[in-house]
Amino acid sequence: MTIRPSRFAPTCLATLLAVFALGSAQADEVQVAVAANFTAPIQAIAADFEKDTGHTLIAAYGATGQFYTQIKNGAPFEVFLAADDSTPARLEKEGDIVPGSRFTYAIGTLALWSAKDGYVDANGKVLKDNQYQHLSIADPKTAPYGLAATQVLAKLGLTDKVKDKLVTGQNITQAFQFVSTGNAELGFVALSQIYKDGKVTSGSAWVVPADMHESIKQDAVLLTKGKDNAAAKALMDYLKGPKAAAVIKSYGYEL
Repeated sequence: MTIRPSRFAPTCLATLLAVFALGSAQADEVQVAVAANFTAPIQAIAADFEKDTGHTLIAAYGATGQFYTQIKNGAPFEVFLAADDSTPARLEKEGDIVPGSRFTYAIGTLALWSAKDGYVDANGKVLKDNQYQHLSIADPKTAPYGLAATQVLAKLGLTDKVKDKLVTGQNITQAFQFVSTGNAELGFVALSQIYKDGKVTSGSAWVVPADMHESIKQDAVLLTKGKDNAAAKALMDYLKGPKAAAVIKSYGYEL
């Protein structure tokens, strides 16, 4: 098993497994820009994908808006797993993806989370009580989960009340880290960061009702740079298959 880093976006870089199947002919590699909320699921999916296909998956993680800028500036990504549907649609309109390749691979869920057991109640009343010092969110300008968080605050009439308490992360991973390290008592995170197989794995959380913010439809696209790459095409197909679907659902996403 080989660990292969992405050659791009070092600040949001992570590595994924690189496996060549036994008996495989020359396998290809695919460079993937992955929305930060989908880190754990894609790592789980990658193991099966690489075992089943022999292709190498190389990933970088970050905010969807930042990836858009990097793609427009020539980043070598071949597949983009965004945290929204509007950014891939924009890339499609601008001619940066393979026509017809865009599809929704997951629908995300927002959660209010604290690393402390019992701190967040099942209805999010702690948010309205406003007794905390810091509330973490992802940057709403670049991260769709951050935008959803601001929509929830607005719907609850809390925008002005909490504005001086906000701690803003560059992406949803950093927003999660602010809470996990105790720099914020609670924060809005992706449910996938704290959830596995039907339960919250640590701390306490309120799963935000979907009608409190715009739907977080997460689209995948085959970028123009990947149009002739067998590994990129294989990954797009794999994400639509039953193995990937089972993993995605296990992290609290809808399909």
